[in-house]
Amino acid sequence: MTAIAVIGSGNIGGTLARKWAAANHDVTIGARDPATATELAERIGARAVSVEDAVAAGEVVLFAIPGAAMASTLEAVGGALHGKIAIDAANNIREATTNNAAAFESHAPGARYVRAFNTLGWELFDDPTVDGVQVDLFFCGPDGEPRATVEALIADAGLRPVWVGGPEEVDVVDALLRLWITLVMKRQLGRRLAFKMIRD
Repeated sequence: MTAIAVIGSGNIGGTLARKWAAANHDVTIGARDPATATELAERIGARAVSVEDAVAAGEVVLFAIPGAAMASTLEAVGGALHGKIAIDAANNIREATTNNAAAFESHAPGARYVRAFNTLGWELFDDPTVDGVQVDLFFCGPDGEPRATVEALIADAGLRPVWVGGPEEVDVVDALLRLWITLVMKRQLGRRLAFKMIRD
């Protein structure tokens, strides 16, 4: 069992919180107004608290909030992330850089930064199979214990983890986000579109 803080209770945060609670992890949902997440927390067997209290409670902290809110959020809680696995699932869709690695470096340099759960629509976290095939989730982050922990959490959400490399590969992961957006939004191929790695 892992103590997981999920910051954000929208489609991505709420779906992953439900999956991880069902897998018997200790899930705490952090929200600026905890009352907005109380119903979800009670329904899935989690707790709803402030963002600061959630970060304090988690060994792993998932940030599933709008990208525009990341810098101010990290400024407030960055010190408390020291030594914790911090998963950046927030996308700055309209910016040149979609990830928040620079904000983590500025406000939470002691966090073990992981980029994951940002390249697919939430519908694929809810039901991670397409035409009977398990969806792959590509991610980057430190090797060793952080990688093993995140791989287990990805698997607990029903996806197959594919490690791309260390945090320096964040732009490679984000390239998949740009591809997904192009195919889904511009080519209008539907949100239940995923990627699969095939190898001998």
